[in-house]
Amino acid sequence: MNVLAAGLSYVDLNFLGVPRIIATVVLHGPGGVALIDPGPSSTLPALRTALEQAGIAMADLRAILLTHIHLDHAGATGTLVHQNPGLRVYVHEKGAPHLVAPERLIASATRLWGDEMDRLWGEFRPVPEHALTILRGGERFTAGARDLDVAYTPGHASHHVSYYNADSGVAFVGDTAGICLGRHAFVLPPTPPPDIDPEAWRVSLAAIGAWGADTLFITHFGAHAPAHAHLTEMADHITLVANLVRASLAREGDDASREAWFTDEVRHELRRRLPDEHARAYEVAGRFDLNWKGLARYWRKRGT
Repeated sequence: MNVLAAGLSYVDLNFLGVPRIIATVVLHGPGGVALIDPGPSSTLPALRTALEQAGIAMADLRAILLTHIHLDHAGATGTLVHQNPGLRVYVHEKGAPHLVAPERLIASATRLWGDEMDRLWGEFRPVPEHALTILRGGERFTAGARDLDVAYTPGHASHHVSYYNADSGVAFVGDTAGICLGRHAFVLPPTPPPDIDPEAWRVSLAAIGAWGADTLFITHFGAHAPAHAHLTEMADHITLVANLVRASLAREGDDASREAWFTDEVRHELRRRLPDEHARAYEVAGRFDLNWKGLARYWRKRGT
């Protein structure tokens, strides 16, 4: 377990055997333990092992805080609640119905991942409605002995929220601040379907910036500072990838060739800045073909 501050740590879930792809935050104090984004069920053994090595039993868990309900962030939630029925689950109001009745969420994910669903994510169990605490943004509550402010931060997902702990100066921002696999590495916006919205995303980045956090904690992967520089780069790169997809849609050919062109452009951008091994890891954290699909859907809905 990696320490951010006293009572504030994170676990590398070692997704698909690859380090530094998915992180779970652990807030721990005398009143119990809270997790931010427990990850998929396929990585529960890694989470359990890390907690046990830190002297934390699964029975010590009191709360799960979700930034959003995508499988790589929230997939293990129902399983954990089933094993520990006293857990409270904090989730945005737009995501809550899909935790209680996940059939549409699973169907949507299956259209993207096909027969890889079980290998990648494992089971996704429903969460009982009575276990949910509904968030809309603007709340303040205490979990894992930490006071947390909540902001509604759509753009990557319409049900995305972020959390800020003023005492530590850390904002926990899920996917809103992108994928960044290494210190000063490239900040890549993850843009899979169905509800990518660059305009809303930029507003969300401004809301996070208004907190004045020292450090951003992102699920893919880890702590990044200074926060302002990271948010600025993220905003620039939202424009970069959105414009690349828009340019691809103007190209001759079919969608397969447009998608392939975009994927090659992103790979080139990463390899221009990073060693090959590090650049390849970005495709484990988020497939580039799905990034194209999410932004292509956005542009086509706008008629461009």
